[in-house]
Amino acid sequence: MELFSFFLKRICSVWIISFSIMPLSAQKIDVDTEKMCETLEKLELNNAIISEAIVVGAEDDLPEHCLVTGYILPEINFAIRMPINNWNRKFLMDGCGGFCGSVGFSGYNKRGLKKNYAVSFMDSGHKGESVIDASWAYNNRNAEHDWAHRAVHETTIVTKIVIEHFYGRPPEKSYFEGCSNGGRQGIMEALRYPDDFDGIISMAPSIYATAAFMNILWVFRNNMSRDDKNIISLKDLKLIAGAVYAACDSIDGVKDGLIDDPRACEFDPESLLCKYNVNKGCLNEDQVKTLKAWYEGPINSAGELLYSSGLPFGSESSWPRITGTEENSDDSMFGSIALNFFRYLAFEDDPGQSWNIADFDFDNDPPRLDYMAKIMNADSPDLDNFRAQGGKLLIIHGWADIVIPAWMSIEYYETVEKRIGVRAKTQEFFRLFLVPGMTHCGIWEGPGVNGTGFDQLTQLENWVEQGIAPDSLFTTKFTPDGSALWTRPVYPYPLRTVYKGKGDIKSASSYESKKP
Repeated sequence: MELFSFFLKRICSVWIISFSIMPLSAQKIDVDTEKMCETLEKLELNNAIISEAIVVGAEDDLPEHCLVTGYILPEINFAIRMPINNWNRKFLMDGCGGFCGSVGFSGYNKRGLKKNYAVSFMDSGHKGESVIDASWAYNNRNAEHDWAHRAVHETTIVTKIVIEHFYGRPPEKSYFEGCSNGGRQGIMEALRYPDDFDGIISMAPSIYATAAFMNILWVFRNNMSRDDKNIISLKDLKLIAGAVYAACDSIDGVKDGLIDDPRACEFDPESLLCKYNVNKGCLNEDQVKTLKAWYEGPINSAGELLYSSGLPFGSESSWPRITGTEENSDDSMFGSIALNFFRYLAFEDDPGQSWNIADFDFDNDPPRLDYMAKIMNADSPDLDNFRAQGGKLLIIHGWADIVIPAWMSIEYYETVEKRIGVRAKTQEFFRLFLVPGMTHCGIWEGPGVNGTGFDQLTQLENWVEQGIAPDSLFTTKFTPDGSALWTRPVYPYPLRTVYKGKGDIKSASSYESKKP
């Protein structure tokens, strides 16, 4: 069965460094910066080699900086960029999405460099054809550990050494930011290496990675007809989305094209079942069965739920990203990434290229995921050491995320809160924000804001450096030309955002928080 094609992405590798000891909020370097940067190639490190160090001129709002590239033994390639002047004395590390596999200049790193951070990135310990290629992990436990947790930590250690050599002082504050797998890496840092970062932003983290990929499999399996066609087509998805929004758009008090909290939506798929010989504008029995399975989530033959829940109400516009956009699923990026995961990463003994989605047994295979789950899942609620050293954790998750549904972050937050025992104490260092209508990492246009609709890094800085906890996240929906369409506050979980009953529905001032 021919299943999937590969959607390619690139990520790059960069290293950077600078030197000076000025007791100011931002440092300037008045010596020959090019020579100083180049001397970093001779810097001796215990388990790392610097391949190149060059000065990159200012361009596109990015400051002049020293770019250093290199690798950590055995195969962790990295990159660091550090501003020549006005360094803010901080370090920002970026996690990588998917299965990583290359080193580039990520969006988070660019935003950090613009704010005069020293920034770094890495390939997670291997080279891949794309971020959805996991063939490098085939029977390679060392590479799997690098991807799961070790590469970020090792790169962090080396980056801090390089920063100190270049500037003559270590960073005063260190931050991590990542989404999806990068978000998982951030929580893994808090769990395994709590001293690495003062603050961590985890966007849409794949905390329970094995469960998230199983959920994608479940969507595919339930949409496969016997002739390998999609049971639910692209046309059907539009019908379903319209029905869901008609039923649940106004649960926050205003009809605005957003489903504020999918848990409050009571849409019944049976309402779309064709009746009285009508076969237009409705679904047949097989389609309704598939739709129910998608919303319910993976279950075994005994009817036991294997995952927090299925696809959330309000996420329907993004479903083609999993199901494919035509009558078959060959163009689904996330079908490909799930297939790679189960072929090369999911099990203790990798089945390899011969494995197909139809081979997964929802009765017998879930327990077989436990071995690798202990290596890659960032699901322990024990954040005690991170909390004790003053660390702050900010998780932001879109309610319209279909790749890693927000149930995952809710479940994790609640396990941490249960361990600590008091919500107020939990929220002293850990807060979760659920953003209505936002897709996976905010990378696709959806009914809500995208990834540029809020400034999470400033929120984290204020929390770590000034003790000002984020009591709300100010979000903005932009039009294609960059103007603001509407603004809205999002409050820390479990609070919800509701309309006050009066005022401009496009203005944040017309909304308030509501307890569950």
